[in-house]
Amino acid sequence: MAGYGVKLVRKVSSTRAFAKVAPHVIPAFDRTVHRLTRGKVLPSARMLPGVILTARGARSGLPRRTPLACMPEDGGTWLLIGSNFGRPGHPAWTANLLKHPEAEISWRGRDIAVRARLLEGAEREAAWAAALAFWPPYASYQSRVEREIRLFRLHRAEER
Repeated sequence: MAGYGVKLVRKVSSTRAFAKVAPHVIPAFDRTVHRLTRGKVLPSARMLPGVILTARGARSGLPRRTPLACMPEDGGTWLLIGSNFGRPGHPAWTANLLKHPEAEISWRGRDIAVRARLLEGAEREAAWAAALAFWPPYASYQSRVEREIRLFRLHRAEER
């Protein structure tokens, strides 16, 4: 995306209107296109890198597929930010990972078994600073909610 395009997307994604509409449109569109292309295309990844997270539901235990923006990290880990587009409650996928940290992601067309870990303290602060540098609209999401946005680091399952 060109410089102006990135600035426009950041500005639009920081708005309350985007927070109202995006959660109903973007994930459904991502899931459909991802399924139809057999994991090769994730439309929202044009804006930010993205994964399809498959985690067991916290209450149901059933697999739940959620398209999410992610921040790939050096060393082959991924940071997931539970911003919920700056809406009040924690997104359901964060509760799923708290209860069932073993999950799977589809990353660039490959399925990878992962283990999620909720970040806290200094480790969370460092990750939050990196997330803000990566995608500044996260700051406006945090400013609209009283809850602390949950951050998870995903490691490949064989590394844990």
